[in-house]
Amino acid sequence: MKYNHKTVEPKWQKIWEDKGVFHSETNSDKPKFYSLIEFPYPSGQGLHVGHPRPYTALDTVSRKRRLQGYNVLYPIGWDAFGLPTENYAIKNHIHPEIVTKNNIARFKKQIRSLGISFDWSREINTTDPDYYKWTQWIFLQLFKHDLAYKKEMAVNWCTSCKCVLANEEVVNGVCERCGSEVVHRVKSQWMLRITKYADRLIDDLDLVDYPERVKLQQKNWIGRSYGAEVEFDTTAGDKLVVYTTRPDTLYGATYMVVSPEHPYIEKWADQLKNLDEIKAYQHESAKKSDFERTEMNKDKTGVKLEGVTAINPVNGREIPIFISDYVLISYGTGAIMAVPAHDTRDWKFAKKFNLPIIEVVKGGEDVQKEAFTDCATGIMVNSDILNGLSVEDAKKKIVEVLTEKGIGHQKVNFKLRDWVFSRQRYWGEPIPIVKCEKCGYVPIPESELPLKLPMVESYEPTDTGESPLANMTDWVETTCPCCGGKAYRETDTMPQWAGSSWYYLRYMDPHNNEALAAKEALGYWHQVDWYNGGMEHTTLHLLYSRFWHKFLYDIGVVPTKEPYAKRTSHGMILGANGEKMSKSRGNVVNPDDIVDEYGADTLRMYEMFIGDFEKAAPWSTNSVRGCRKFIERFWNLQDMLIDGDTIRPEVEKDFHKTIKKVGGDIENIKFNTAIAALMALINTIYANGKINKKELSVFAILLNPFAPHVTEEVWEACGLGDGILAEAQWPEYDENKCVDDTIEIVAQVNGKIKAKLNIAADAAQEDVLAQAKAEQKVADAINGMTIVKEIYIKGRLVNIVVKPQK
Repeated sequence: MKYNHKTVEPKWQKIWEDKGVFHSETNSDKPKFYSLIEFPYPSGQGLHVGHPRPYTALDTVSRKRRLQGYNVLYPIGWDAFGLPTENYAIKNHIHPEIVTKNNIARFKKQIRSLGISFDWSREINTTDPDYYKWTQWIFLQLFKHDLAYKKEMAVNWCTSCKCVLANEEVVNGVCERCGSEVVHRVKSQWMLRITKYADRLIDDLDLVDYPERVKLQQKNWIGRSYGAEVEFDTTAGDKLVVYTTRPDTLYGATYMVVSPEHPYIEKWADQLKNLDEIKAYQHESAKKSDFERTEMNKDKTGVKLEGVTAINPVNGREIPIFISDYVLISYGTGAIMAVPAHDTRDWKFAKKFNLPIIEVVKGGEDVQKEAFTDCATGIMVNSDILNGLSVEDAKKKIVEVLTEKGIGHQKVNFKLRDWVFSRQRYWGEPIPIVKCEKCGYVPIPESELPLKLPMVESYEPTDTGESPLANMTDWVETTCPCCGGKAYRETDTMPQWAGSSWYYLRYMDPHNNEALAAKEALGYWHQVDWYNGGMEHTTLHLLYSRFWHKFLYDIGVVPTKEPYAKRTSHGMILGANGEKMSKSRGNVVNPDDIVDEYGADTLRMYEMFIGDFEKAAPWSTNSVRGCRKFIERFWNLQDMLIDGDTIRPEVEKDFHKTIKKVGGDIENIKFNTAIAALMALINTIYANGKINKKELSVFAILLNPFAPHVTEEVWEACGLGDGILAEAQWPEYDENKCVDDTIEIVAQVNGKIKAKLNIAADAAQEDVLAQAKAEQKVADAINGMTIVKEIYIKGRLVNIVVKPQK
């Protein structure tokens, strides 16, 4: 009988759901396993074949773990607030709530057709007031602990989205979402003090199992460095404070640079002789993004402050001060000391403005011709009291001297800035704060949560940068919870990152009306055991959610310091042309089409077989057909079925090796080689000409995590066990039966392969050498030669080194 996926797959999807097979249970006696994917943003375009790759991968792991007796939580939900939905709503005059509802329905239908073993009873949606009530609650706790505050500041403004972006959302000077120009504007913004957690966000990476490249991304973004703050006197009477990681090079500081936004520029206005030139430069700098300003390869620009100079604190020399846009007011103190002999950027600037270049760490280069930057070690020169010291000793001594004189001290610094949390859009969580002229910013009572979004006629942000909510007078005007006087609601909304910073906790207890999750549920599920997502989210989302989790740990809400015990990342599935799938490129493959023609099991197997899970891989329809053929070969094993309740001796070793291989490869995300092992085993079975019930049941269980529908159907049709396969038991392997009796090695003469040998796995060296010499081609090659050396590398090769006889 030919396999018909169109009847088999819907049948089993309904059985699983009706029986609640994949519903997890809090406080089960079984060991728990919490697997998590990044919940999808339900766009109007629906799924493409890249989406199911991570879903299927962790589904494969989750199904295997259930078969091994685990109580598995594998949930699904929707990260549904955000700009794309709002922009679509504006363009098509449909309320974002309706757009979201329609998009979710489409995504849900597509995902269900794939047979992913999600626990749909725990489905969440960040736009559901019952969900964002607790997002708002977390914000209120942050506010009450002085970790949320409002600040007037220069921000990144997307000219198309018409909202503020966090630094992390500006990529190469443009908005990461829409690609439009980003400019600076001064606005009052809600901020979160993520910087208070900077040390812990680095140090606690030692507690988790993340790939090293992911840990490195987190560390680089936080950017912890060790150095000193140093005070430079100025002729204006004020002190300029700089942070430097190289206080040992102070004697080589020949000029200073301050950010164009530095407040001293305005303070010194009366003393500056070239104020017009300076203001013109400030105006041009304001048009550039932070990325553009700090890009290493760009031409260095700046203006010297005529009328105010600085004094180098270690030698008393007057040095000029410049403003230049490569110094950011948001990093360090907004001022730097420049040591052009040992910094490429400073060297280029010094050359352009004809400034002194003084070598202070001895190197091989002529610093007048190029900077000597490889100066982490070396001997100090031209540095008075530091001369002759090593760099490390010089760092210690100069900090001691600065501290004694009261003009400097040791300091740890970070690149990480506080999180800009406001968005001037409608489709986001309302910030539960009111502003009272008498009481200032006041949190609304927790009993009034959720603060729901009001219905608005227009979602278009205003050109002045105010949220559309600002026009909702009836909603905005309210009373102060403290004094009862007139107050105004906050009209900015939260960023999309808010709902995704804690969603994994809500899955633990999604229907709780009294708390974000019960203590009992949080204590049982503890933390996510395995979290998989894209590499594009291993900086921002991971950083933000780890920050929120640590805060919740500090206030006693969650029991662990880290949210995710393990993190893995997947590569993208590219179009057949090797480019990223997109509608504009015309290379998007719809999974619905593959499921319809070949079946969900085929799509699942192909996505796991396509290549190294952690690397990108191009789509190939021909390879899809190959996976379908394998599924049909498995289906046709029914025609070869014989009785038998034990694995037969002639295939026993093959089965045990495959059980070991498939189980290990699934846990090590080597899904492609696990499938290859199953393909090898089915070839062995076909060569043998028959398969008994025990063997077929083992094969079906091993294949089930990859192809759950066809394996369930064969399990039922052949009566391979009690109940359904999803509730069966993962097979055990015997290590002794995984060892090959014989192995294949190569025989070489002078490093050239002459023959292949099948030898006993435990053969002694003299026996192997004797067998090699007995091979005709080896014998011919050594005949009449003098044997110089005989080499045996166990399990790999024999090499006989010979030379002509004299």
